[in-house]
Amino acid sequence: MNAKKIFILAAACLSLVACGGVDPNSPLGKRQAIFKEMLRTSEDLGGMLRGRISFDEQRFATGATKLDQLSRQPWQHFPQAQEGDADSAARDEVWQRQERFKELVRELEASTGQLASAAQARPFTAQGVAPLVQKVEDNCEACHKEFRAY
Repeated sequence: MNAKKIFILAAACLSLVACGGVDPNSPLGKRQAIFKEMLRTSEDLGGMLRGRISFDEQRFATGATKLDQLSRQPWQHFPQAQEGDADSAARDEVWQRQERFKELVRELEASTGQLASAAQARPFTAQGVAPLVQKVEDNCEACHKEFRAY
């Protein structure tokens, strides 16, 4: 391959890379990053309860606290008016029905707070915190059903 062809191929690859993705500093990029971290954290907690990961009381408590902290962060990155982000999974209803959206946010925050509190009261068992994890998962799902575009 000659140098001209290599240059054209490299330029094409670079322009394709530049076209994709979400700006990590945009409100969409920030909330997506937080939601991804919430998902990873809750998957670890659920994995410990379902036997996919060995249950470790300290690791679970740390994860529960982290999930509680994360659950309070993405909402500040939902602007008051819809920005028209093509890569957003949020439905228009997030902006049209803000009171309902905020109600579901408060329910999620309350459930992660209950989970974190229970995990700080030692000792605790997987069976004892499982209903609290289920409540968090149910709250996530409820919001997704109403406000997330799949």
